[in-house]
Amino acid sequence: MVADPASPPADPAHHARAAWIGLLARAAPAELAACLDTAPPLPDFALLRGPQTGLVMLRGRAGGGGAPFNLGEMTVTRASVRDAAGRIGHATVRGRDAAHALAAARLDAALQDPGRHAALRTAVLDPLAASEAQRRSTLARRAAATRVDFFTLATQR
Repeated sequence: MVADPASPPADPAHHARAAWIGLLARAAPAELAACLDTAPPLPDFALLRGPQTGLVMLRGRAGGGGAPFNLGEMTVTRASVRDAAGRIGHATVRGRDAAHALAAARLDAALQDPGRHAALRTAVLDPLAASEAQRRSTLARRAAATRVDFFTLATQR
């Protein structure tokens, strides 16, 4: 794939932040709270927005690549905070869990601090990533158990 010369180069820090924001949003609220109990203390913060609960429209595509259509709405909660050093953290999570959104936003702000990043990665992000990988592996095994090989069925006539 050829890069567009008019677009700026990809920023690795942006991709890393997007990855941890997604991981925090997908985490089970109880798991996130348990990780925060063992993590170093987070800095003081001021609320910029929320937590606010609302709806987002989910879009789908017919056949995976066809015409887009509105699949339905999903309830989300968002929050934005500013820590004592001025770093801004954002979070949007599924459902109505304001505590989850606030914790994820505070962690987003704290993870931007180079002095805290390594400790928070070890205490929060790594366990959440391992838990997510385990959930995905379990789901993949359950899906694989229902797989049907149509080539084998066709040759058994």
